[in-house]
Amino acid sequence: MAERLAVWGAAAEPTFWGYLGCKVESADERQVTVALEIQPHHLNMIGILHGGVHATLIDSAMGLIAMIARPTDKVVTTNLNLHYAAPISIGRILVVAEPVHASRKTIHAQASVRTESGELLAFGTGTFRVIERKN
Repeated sequence: MAERLAVWGAAAEPTFWGYLGCKVESADERQVTVALEIQPHHLNMIGILHGGVHATLIDSAMGLIAMIARPTDKVVTTNLNLHYAAPISIGRILVVAEPVHASRKTIHAQASVRTESGELLAFGTGTFRVIERKN
């Protein structure tokens, strides 16, 4: 698992994931935790964490749990449903994603964004399409 995460992390570093500054705190088949230290470029014009950052974190954490479930295939998001619960402007946030259900062609997951003290900021669900690799 550690080797796979290292490969995926290196591939993600030059992408939007790397620009945001996301870090995988822990990952296994049951749960992925991603951390982000909020920076000024993460905020919207009213000074709170931009909803797109929440969306990216939730989508990416759930995508990672889907990738762990199907490591030899590719997965893409087909549905993302978000709920914003509370604003935040500074600090470190944690996103926890868990699988909900998997079939041969789809993976469903859920995720929440919380402060380090546990306050719920946002949560969501996602559906991921499995694209099986052809040999």
